[in-house]
Amino acid sequence: WLNPGASVTLSCEVKPSSAGWRFYWYKAVPDFSTNYYRYDPLPGSISGTVENSFRIDGQKHTAGFTCRAGKGNPEYLTDYSEPKFVWTSDPHPAASLSVSPDREQHFTSESVTLNCGGNSAEWRVKRFRDGFINCSDSWEMTGSSCTINSNLSFKSVFWCESGSGEFSDAVNISVHGLLLVSPVHPVTEGASVTLSCRLRGETKLSDVIFYHNDKLIQNDSRGELKISAVSQSDEGFYKCEHSGEVSPQSWMAVKGGVFNALILLNDYFAFVCFVYYHCHK
Repeated sequence: WLNPGASVTLSCEVKPSSAGWRFYWYKAVPDFSTNYYRYDPLPGSISGTVENSFRIDGQKHTAGFTCRAGKGNPEYLTDYSEPKFVWTSDPHPAASLSVSPDREQHFTSESVTLNCGGNSAEWRVKRFRDGFINCSDSWEMTGSSCTINSNLSFKSVFWCESGSGEFSDAVNISVHGLLLVSPVHPVTEGASVTLSCRLRGETKLSDVIFYHNDKLIQNDSRGELKISAVSQSDEGFYKCEHSGEVSPQSWMAVKGGVFNALILLNDYFAFVCFVYYHCHK
C-alpha cells in the first residue's frame, strides 16, 4: 500500500523494444456506459514524453493508470496498456469494500457478500483473474453488493468502483476446503491479530501447523497463532496445515510503515505499464 502524498513513477515499455517512441500517459476512470474504463490524459502529458517514465507527485488516492506509445510521421500509436492500479492506505477513502464473512478465505458453496460503500449512486464490483471482469458476470449484483457462491476453488482480487470515479482498496478472496482465517484488510502496526485454521463444520481445530513465508513458525496443540503487537516483520504470506492438508496461503499486509505490499493485477503484456514508488515520511 502506498502512503498518501507519496510520489509515483509510471514506466512504459514497448516490446520488442526499439528507439524513437514517444510516450503518452493516462488516468483510468470507470466508465459504466462501456463497462470498462475511459482514459483521460494526465496533466502535463498531452504532448507525450520522450522518456519512457512519468512522475506523479502527491498521489493521495487509489487510482488506475495506463500508457501508450507513438512513433513516425504520421504517428503510429500502439494500443493502450492494461490499467495498473496504485492502492493507497488512505485512512478516509471515498469508497470502501467490506466482506462478509470478514476474512480472506472462504469455503466452497459458502455465500460471501462484497459490499461497496460511499457517496455514489452507482457501483460495480470488479474482479481480476486472468483479466478484468465484473463480479456480476459470474454472480448476482444487487445494488451496491455482489454475492459470491462457488462450488469450485479459486482465488481472485476484488475491489469497488463508483460511477463518479472512486476506487476502494483491493482485497484477495479465495475459496477452498481447508481455510486459514486471516484479516481481509491490512492490519495496523502495533495491533493484535489471531490467525486460525478451519474445516467446514469444525469451529476450531487443534494440532495445527502455521507457516510464515513458507517457514514453520508454530507447531503445537493451540490451534491459533496469536501476534500481540504486529510489526512490519510480520507482513507476508501465511498458511496452515492440519492432518496433512494445507490451506492456500494468504498475504497479511501491515500498514504504518513507509512502504507496504501492492496487489499487482497484471504482469504480462506485449505493451506493459510498470509502476514504481517514491515514498515520503
